[in-house]
Amino acid sequence: MNICVFLSAADLDERYTRPAREFAELLGRAGHTLVWGGSDAGLMKVVADGVQEAGGRLLGVSVEFLANKARPGADEMVIAPDLAERKRLLLEKADAVVIMVGGTGTLDEATEILELKKHGRTDKPVVLLNTAGFYDGLETQFRRMEAEGFLPRPLAELMFFAGEPAAALAHLESAT
Repeated sequence: MNICVFLSAADLDERYTRPAREFAELLGRAGHTLVWGGSDAGLMKVVADGVQEAGGRLLGVSVEFLANKARPGADEMVIAPDLAERKRLLLEKADAVVIMVGGTGTLDEATEILELKKHGRTDKPVVLLNTAGFYDGLETQFRRMEAEGFLPRPLAELMFFAGEPAAALAHLESAT
């Protein structure tokens, strides 16, 4: 399975890197392909290292203005002209999506896939991996959106909330 992971390229502490590495090793050992932003920095590097070292495949989609940070030695690397095309390619090449800790770019990517699902433009499973409670506030907001009628579909149809890496991968493997 090609699993797209949206996540930060920032250098983060162990409370974020350890679970990310664990998820990456599970993904690689299971023979899956990581589809990611192609960066060889920060948390993106941690995940790519873990997948590659565990025997998985790397399919990166970088963007022209970040091409100098693209990971050498990826199995496949695509360079998109802009961020919109990068998102399109990431989603096109993926069978499923995992949202890990990240900043505004990660939130942008996450809301895009949720909008596509909401409108029936994709049925790819989406997991939000809530490492160290990072997304507690976002989960609360999504549940409020659902409760107050802002979502035309049940939240459970749009995304699965996982607290641990093994639960995230198990959900994806059972959903595809």
